[in-house]
Amino acid sequence: MRAAVKLGLLLALAGVGSSHAAARIFCCNDESGRQVCGDTLPAACYGRAYRELGDSGRTANVVAAPLTREQRAARAVEEKQRQERERLLNEQNRKDQALLNTYASLKDIEVLRSRAESELAASITAAEERIAEIRKHRQKFETEAEFYKNRSLPVGVAKGLRDADFEISALESVIESKKKDREVTRAKYDEDQRRFIEISKRPPVRH
Repeated sequence: MRAAVKLGLLLALAGVGSSHAAARIFCCNDESGRQVCGDTLPAACYGRAYRELGDSGRTANVVAAPLTREQRAARAVEEKQRQERERLLNEQNRKDQALLNTYASLKDIEVLRSRAESELAASITAAEERIAEIRKHRQKFETEAEFYKNRSLPVGVAKGLRDADFEISALESVIESKKKDREVTRAKYDEDQRRFIEISKRPPVRH
């Protein structure tokens, strides 16, 4: 009752103090839960949520209590997570648009998949054929080397064997790399196909 009377007096005084300026009364509940009001923010309201009352006595504004350190940390984590979700969504939207710009249909995906795999297969075949040629050529040096058992090989024979082994090793590395590229390519087009189907099932956007 006393709080209500005091609040009424404050509002009346605020109205008398200035007929042109809007009255401003600040109220909060102190640490004991008792309502405290004043025409300036009472000391008991520092660090607490408070209400700003208009000249009619109605709440014109509500100011939340300052966040604790733990609350600030939690809010920072939430904001970081929100930004990450937004980044991932924007990235997915960009990828989806790029997908739609690249393919007009599932047939387009299959055509490009077939072309990419054919090119890789051709590279692997070419490398394998070249290895077969080198090994055939190497046999000549192997035959010559048979005459020099337990002796030093002539420079030309040793070099021929060494060069052949080096080239075979390099081509085998190329083949291994191309086979890995083939698996990556297959996975890429599988994912493109899956995502294209998923996007195609979305309802059209209404403007």
